[in-house]
Amino acid sequence: MNIKAIQVFLLVLCSVTLQQTLISQEIDSSQLTIDRIYQSKDFSMDYFGPARWLDKGSAYTTLESAEMGAGAREIVAYDTESGERAVLVAANQLIPEGKESPLNISDYRWSEDKQKLLVFTNTRRVWRYHTKGDYWVLDLTTGKLHQIGKDMPEASLMFAKFDKAAKRIAYVSEHNLYVENLADGKVTPLTTDGSKTLINGTFDWAYEEEFGCRDGFRWSDDGQHIAFWQVDAKNIRDFLMINNTDSIYSYTIPVQYPKVGERPSACRIGVISAKGGNIQWMKIPGDNQQHYLPRMQWSVDSRELLVQQLNRKQNTMRLWRCEAATGEATNIYTERDSAWIDAVDEEDWKWVKQGEAFTWTSEKDGWRHLYLISKDGKTETLVSEGDYDLISIQELDLEGGWVYFIASPDNATQRYLYRLPMFKKGKAERLSPSSQPGTHSYQIAPGGKYAFHNFSNIHTPPIKELIRLPGHEQVRLLVGNESYRHNFDLLEVAPAEFFQVKTEDDVTMDGYMIKPPNFDPKKKYPVLFYVYGEPAGQTATDSWQGNLWHWMLTQKGYILITMDNRGTPSPKGREWRKSIYRNIGRINARDQAMATKKILEWDFVDPDRISVWGWSGGGSMTLNLLFQYPEIYQTGMSVAPVANQLYYDNIYQERYMGLPQENMEDFVEGSPITYAKNLEGNLLLVHGTGDDNVHYQNSEVLVNELIKQNKIFQVMPYPNRSHGIYEGENTSRHLRTILMDYLMRWVEPGGKVVKP
Repeated sequence: MNIKAIQVFLLVLCSVTLQQTLISQEIDSSQLTIDRIYQSKDFSMDYFGPARWLDKGSAYTTLESAEMGAGAREIVAYDTESGERAVLVAANQLIPEGKESPLNISDYRWSEDKQKLLVFTNTRRVWRYHTKGDYWVLDLTTGKLHQIGKDMPEASLMFAKFDKAAKRIAYVSEHNLYVENLADGKVTPLTTDGSKTLINGTFDWAYEEEFGCRDGFRWSDDGQHIAFWQVDAKNIRDFLMINNTDSIYSYTIPVQYPKVGERPSACRIGVISAKGGNIQWMKIPGDNQQHYLPRMQWSVDSRELLVQQLNRKQNTMRLWRCEAATGEATNIYTERDSAWIDAVDEEDWKWVKQGEAFTWTSEKDGWRHLYLISKDGKTETLVSEGDYDLISIQELDLEGGWVYFIASPDNATQRYLYRLPMFKKGKAERLSPSSQPGTHSYQIAPGGKYAFHNFSNIHTPPIKELIRLPGHEQVRLLVGNESYRHNFDLLEVAPAEFFQVKTEDDVTMDGYMIKPPNFDPKKKYPVLFYVYGEPAGQTATDSWQGNLWHWMLTQKGYILITMDNRGTPSPKGREWRKSIYRNIGRINARDQAMATKKILEWDFVDPDRISVWGWSGGGSMTLNLLFQYPEIYQTGMSVAPVANQLYYDNIYQERYMGLPQENMEDFVEGSPITYAKNLEGNLLLVHGTGDDNVHYQNSEVLVNELIKQNKIFQVMPYPNRSHGIYEGENTSRHLRTILMDYLMRWVEPGGKVVKP
């Protein structure tokens, strides 16, 4: 390129840059655009944490940026009451020998004596979360920093944790379990048979996705033994995803994935000395390919394990007390349900009374309640008595005798903190203030004196504050998201309106709608319904959902509505949640359609401009509504749907639908593909070809069926993107642009005056 050409190029570049600057200066702060949502920093959230309580809440630590360079962070401690700040671990203390930059801290953990720090860094994604990486230990007494498992493959360690005395660390690497002595660096392999199909100390895809199981081992409290899960997936077939774009020749990506009707992975629990040796397997009865072992914990005296066992259909829960030394198992508690039973999460399942009893949640009386069950399972006491659901336990204050929990007896769209005496009769006391209607969550300090409090509602972006309990007084604001809140307040948007609608089936559904900012009640408007509708999620919540794209569409002239049907996890009692059993695709779709029929009677709704969209289960719902109720819905945008329930994983689908070997008709009648022949309106089908959760296969078989039925539709595949369709440059922006363009093409925005 000659000098003159370079000069011309630079002039053009300067002109383009100037134009971009002028455009950016002329942005209307009252309006949302795709670019403003996905490319500007106008709506970037502030961040606090991860935070760890110290000394029963008298202080806490968190991560903050250090002055030594971009990306460098240090660990600081704050006195909870005074706010006095001290750098506990400076960034320069985290520079490995021979390196110039400090470790990039993804997460950290303190030893029990707070003299050692475990740092998680250089992480890798495993399915949904970054659970692989490197671990380093900093000894605060000596200042020594050294890597754990340094001879293992890079970024291969998982779930490293100290024993109680902080003399050893256990971790998983490449499906085997190890213990490393911190004094001399000696590494003891506890298992050696691990492989891609024999998984020690962690889990396969299905356990991780559907039970939330990732960390697969537990230190005993005395530090002498480790209990761990072993998953045998050798009989699980691989589902092959194909990558066509990252090399000249395509290649397959295998995922161990048990489809509906296929036997699950075999699973068992073993106990081994932290010094290595023979493994004692727990002798829990049953075919280990016809049950699940989703939770376990050590007893307080480190002699026994408590193990939750669900049968294949997940409608019988057995609790086993297992002798660690011999593996002998005694069934101490059994619960059955005509639908399904959820595994009890670890935060709801804690030892109390010095290990003589434990907490337990159950829906057996029609509501999700908290119980105290004796160690032998013979005595149980109902703690949270009343016609309301305990949603989750936030903290157990054993010294004070309080249980802190989330509930919302009066409004299923909201969440509040309550406390209740654990060991004596008493009434639940609401602690979340009435001046903050919406959704609350907490990270409560041991002893229940302080908490990190998160609050938002449909109009209020999240704030995080430090509070005192039980009075809920603010000590200090930690995250206000002031810039985000300011920019949102400048937007020309109408407030969300919560409502209830009763269908002809006598079902009352909660929902909210957002009208266009220039709404005229004398006109009729198009409606976009946002749906999900399955047991894994609730959409009509009074919380900040961060979906600025929805607000943008209302600015363009659409009414946005979302509603929760029966079967969603609303705190409305067992019957509400479990009426969907063996009815996914039918009862939930009918609830949505019948509620929409009522909404079509509203004077300002245009029945000829009704559209619907959803993702995952919401993508399936979109298809079912479009196919089963074509007289109501004219346009649908379905993202990553399950088109045929027989193509999804066994743990999820069998939990809510039963076994196809016993009730195949329910799977067929609930699958969108069965009704594809009824398509009359406009359909956009979007799917990532690298979706390991809801396989792209679902969309391809639906495409085949629609072709067979001579239906016209559109498809947008995203190469190698996962279920979230976010990987790759510009993906999220592109996806929302595609959806918006399709909606505006087929559903005219804005109000219309309808002549009488």
